[in-house]
Amino acid sequence: MHIKCKSDKDKAVIYLSGELDECSAEKTRRELDEIISKNLGVKRIIFNFSEMNFMDSTGIGVLLGRYKRLKKYGILTYIANPSFSVDKILHISGIYDVMPKI
Repeated sequence: MHIKCKSDKDKAVIYLSGELDECSAEKTRRELDEIISKNLGVKRIIFNFSEMNFMDSTGIGVLLGRYKRLKKYGILTYIANPSFSVDKILHISGIYDVMPKI
């Protein structure tokens, strides 16, 4: 799993690439929390999954945990560019009800 972030005054886009599963979840969680802490002044955060190859239910848990944290700060969260397989998992999980796809 590789993570990078591009931010400006109003938003941060977090690019995730690789696989988000049980093996990478803890490291991903720590890195995302660090990025979020550095971007608490933005109005929205977009998780860009254009380079994500695989995600399982552990990855859904990671996302929901970040969503709950961001919600406390009033930061809106969105999902962008999921691959077909990742989109299918996200759709089945119902996560688009809380983190809309843009």
